[in-house]
Amino acid sequence: MSDFPEFTIRVDQNPYLPDGGREMHAIVTVEAQSSGGTGQAGAGRAPAAQIIIIDTSGSMSYRGKMTAAKRAARAAVNVLRDGVRFAVVAGANQPRMIYPQGERLAEANETSRRSAAQAVGRLEAAGGTAIGSWLRLADRLFTGYDDAVKHAILLTDGKNQHETAEELDAALKQCSGHFQCDARGVGTDWDVSEVRTITSALLGGFLDVPDPADLEADFLAMTRASMSKQVADVSLRVWTPQQAELRFVKQMVPAVEDLTGRRVASGPQTGDYPLGAWGNENREYHLCVDVQPGDVGRQMRAAWVKLMAGDRVLASGNVLAEWTDDEARSTHINGRVSIHTGQSELAAAIQQGLEARREGDEDTATARLGRAVVLAREVGNDQISGLLDRIVDVVDPVQGTVRLKAEVSKADEMSLDTRSVRTVRTRHGDEAGGG
Repeated sequence: MSDFPEFTIRVDQNPYLPDGGREMHAIVTVEAQSSGGTGQAGAGRAPAAQIIIIDTSGSMSYRGKMTAAKRAARAAVNVLRDGVRFAVVAGANQPRMIYPQGERLAEANETSRRSAAQAVGRLEAAGGTAIGSWLRLADRLFTGYDDAVKHAILLTDGKNQHETAEELDAALKQCSGHFQCDARGVGTDWDVSEVRTITSALLGGFLDVPDPADLEADFLAMTRASMSKQVADVSLRVWTPQQAELRFVKQMVPAVEDLTGRRVASGPQTGDYPLGAWGNENREYHLCVDVQPGDVGRQMRAAWVKLMAGDRVLASGNVLAEWTDDEARSTHINGRVSIHTGQSELAAAIQQGLEARREGDEDTATARLGRAVVLAREVGNDQISGLLDRIVDVVDPVQGTVRLKAEVSKADEMSLDTRSVRTVRTRHGDEAGGG
């Protein structure tokens, strides 16, 4: 496709290492900007295929969830641009095609959108939850659309009770790399860690939706974001010198996601990390490289990063290293590295604290959530600070002295757990920015 956005890579780091030092950290910011404006009528957009998967298990009939899910699915269908291939699937013990009939994708146009909306209106809640089987159907439907941005929206309100964890894991392994999936959990009876596992494997994001009335706006946002993608499949290629070790690659913005285990060797001393589809957006990545120590004054390239679409290089940048005996230089911590290190630790502290709280380990829960209070304040994550205030009483925000609240709503706990990985964006200076 010729109308790629313009990609740029920016590297923030302190390149100076002390004599004998080996560990180099860098923040790689990738930005894509289209010169084509909003891309009306699909100009500059990649071909797209979209599947909407609605949980229709029996529990969806309560508290207005099914009515809200229908409204949300109809809204999503109505913003599909002409020519996009799409389907709507009902998920229960087994998935069922809602629109079109038969295992295939329809082409979006005025007639098919109207027919799909009518079919969605006939959805009824009955049966159980077997999410792996829903994803396998999506994978079959996406087959043959290799050049398209393939995106699924998954809505669930419950735990994956009607297939084994092994069956779900096998489905995720089958689908990984084939399409991206964003998910929403409505109500408070679904499992945060389970949905996180699903979207992590499928390079998507997820959020809690405690109030079903908010589903429509969420579905619209997810569909519009998918429709705006211009490059179907991008990867980050990282070269490191001989005798160097790439310790980790983590996405930090818009959310913390460890990509280290997804490395696919792509040549001598190089590996590719899948980043999924891109539109007008920017994302930030934290790299850590162990290099062989050099003599004072020696300079070297610690890593060479390239953004790839197939064999096409979209942008590149260097992570540098230079050894010095100037202590002021070698001990300076780059502000953006510091912020993102804190955001990684914040996500871990929240998840560990909530897990300890669920297991009745109040000492660990208090210590970890207290640490989270300190970190949220340091990185400027006001949303997380507000959510923590619903879980703990903060005695001293600087020291992280907290008391666990006796009564906490399930929705508040799930919101904190869900949003623990969603990070604040840093400015191009050294401070934390807005969310």
